[in-house]
Amino acid sequence: MKISILGDGGWGTAIAILLGKENEVSLWGAFPEYIDFLRRARENKKFLPGVRIPEEVTILSELERAVEKAEIIILAIPAKFMRSVVRRLKDFALCQRIVVNVAKGIEAESLMLMSEVIHQELGPVDKLCILSGPSHAEEVARGIPTAVVAASLDKKVASEIQQKFSRESFRVYTSSDIIGVQLGGSLKNVIAIAVGMCDGLGLGANTKAALITRGLVEISRLGTKMGGSLSTFSGLSGMGDLVATCFSDYSRNRNLGEEVAQGKALKEILSRTEMVVEGVNTVQAVIKLAERYDIEMPISREVYSVLFENKDPRQAVRDLMLREMKEE
Repeated sequence: MKISILGDGGWGTAIAILLGKENEVSLWGAFPEYIDFLRRARENKKFLPGVRIPEEVTILSELERAVEKAEIIILAIPAKFMRSVVRRLKDFALCQRIVVNVAKGIEAESLMLMSEVIHQELGPVDKLCILSGPSHAEEVARGIPTAVVAASLDKKVASEIQQKFSRESFRVYTSSDIIGVQLGGSLKNVIAIAVGMCDGLGLGANTKAALITRGLVEISRLGTKMGGSLSTFSGLSGMGDLVATCFSDYSRNRNLGEEVAQGKALKEILSRTEMVVEGVNTVQAVIKLAERYDIEMPISREVYSVLFENKDPRQAVRDLMLREMKEE
């Protein structure tokens, strides 16, 4: 099958490695010089070092060549760049092709989910699927057992992606809850920043357990208000992704929170990485969504205050602990 992956970051590269030996796969990136390097090195040293890209994967910088004959188009574009890339696809008649979004995030300006951005730019995409779950690229690319969810309003599409992606090391479940699956994958990054702050302050397992558990409450509270199913947030794309992101050393969001709690400035941390730390943009969207839906999200609120209002992380912990008493 002809599959085009748009986005040469770690996750896009990991999917190319996952699918590359059994399909006709192309991997597209926006920067020709780096694409030339990838062709020669066959290793994404910037975003996924130490893993070889199979020779079978075609690496391209020409968008038209990447998508013109693809039967499945996989969008592995960071949320803040999604609209600009998708807008370039308007002339490629994607309405009848399978489009799989694997990006996790919310557009900061519009507060739209990635599925909404895709539909707004391209019109009805009948075969849209969301692939999400606890899936660090570094582990997927190395064949470490992973389980994710393929969500689509069309059950046949979800089933087809399930069959196409499933491997001995990569198990895919199906769902019809595209809203819940996207929100679980996006909102967990905010809680991961909070857990990273906990680590940076030298706090313990009790604190992390409380943050993760109450963080899931916040995710579920907003997620159901926005149309997601409560059961989705206890599944792989909810609790599963939250746990992986909060505990993994690969988690850019957890690592950022740890550095912030150690006194490093947000701008300094972000300037040292070319990778997108989605939780930084997501928390800004979350605060606006919480206001829109009149939802109480105290952990997210404190993360925002630390990142953007110079609040001391220890004071944020104190304020969470001294909130008004209530039932669980």
